[in-house]
Amino acid sequence: MNVFSFISNLFEPAVKLVDELHTSDEERLQLQSQIKAVENELLAKVIAYENQLLQSKTDIITAESTGQSWIQRNWRPITMLTFLVLVVMDSFGWLPNPLADEAWTLLQIGLGGYVAGRSAEKITHQYLQARPADNKNTNTAKG
Repeated sequence: MNVFSFISNLFEPAVKLVDELHTSDEERLQLQSQIKAVENELLAKVIAYENQLLQSKTDIITAESTGQSWIQRNWRPITMLTFLVLVVMDSFGWLPNPLADEAWTLLQIGLGGYVAGRSAEKITHQYLQARPADNKNTNTAKG
């Protein structure tokens, strides 16, 4: 269940309660409108929070991908290659002890983060390449 469904489900009983009140249609609509306004305000705050979180993650990936250090730019691929080696060794029984369930969970999280991180890294790289051209166009338009 995502956060938006959760918030909608949270307000649903209040909306139903208003429907069951023995008041005029106008009063019911006014109460429902007020409940929806609160729900929308909460959803807007959740969206703003998610946007800030995504921006923070993008900033981190941008800093890593444009970093001066080779290890800073390449730690994700190195980590995933290490995981790949462990999975292959575990699959063929070449490890002294099989990988624990937690290792598989970590691998799933890492792979998901790696895929998302690489996608963001590629988008960031394209954005940074396009950005100087935008600045040149802006400067020439002014001059």
